[in-house]
Amino acid sequence: MLTVHHLGISQSERIVWLCEELELDYTFKRYDRRADNRLAPDEYKALHPAGMAPVVEDDGMVLAESGAICEYIDRKYGGGKHSPGPEHPDFAQHLFWFHYANGTFMTNGMMQLMLAMAEPQNPMPAGFVADRTAKAWAQVEERLGEAEFLGGGQLTLADIMMVYCLTTARMFRESTLDGLPNTAAYLQRIAARPAYQRAWAKCEPGVAPNLT
Repeated sequence: MLTVHHLGISQSERIVWLCEELELDYTFKRYDRRADNRLAPDEYKALHPAGMAPVVEDDGMVLAESGAICEYIDRKYGGGKHSPGPEHPDFAQHLFWFHYANGTFMTNGMMQLMLAMAEPQNPMPAGFVADRTAKAWAQVEERLGEAEFLGGGQLTLADIMMVYCLTTARMFRESTLDGLPNTAAYLQRIAARPAYQRAWAKCEPGVAPNLT
């Protein structure tokens, strides 16, 4: 039996959403962040040496890292439903956005967050990161003016990975979708998906998703 360990307001929402899209029978365990520093509790950190979300267990195997877990679940339980193959016209775009999510987009956001918290602030790296972040958002906006989903014409793991970056991750810093109509419309389409709604209700009961 697949067990998904979800840390509140974290990347592990991706895994729950994927499981709901695939309509899997899985065990869901939710953990609250610590009150003193908003980090994962010790019991969550003990699940895997990485010490961070997401984490899943499956038949005695423990796996971390969003991308690895998404591929594992989609291939093992979904028959690759959300992973277009080399013969598919969306193959290249799917791969790009799937890896761009944590490889570049999330990295830019994390660097920006850490620099904002640093004292004293150094304007040179702060400006560099701000420019990279602005370009990343512009790239997302442009892509969503071309295609219904980031990977192309269908929901793929690229969307599963990227939506967290565009929604929940913004809860950690002041950021809106002003001036990004394509992105805003895309997130409304995602939010209308029954699987996304079921996943969000499990992950963050009583909290509205960050869609604006």
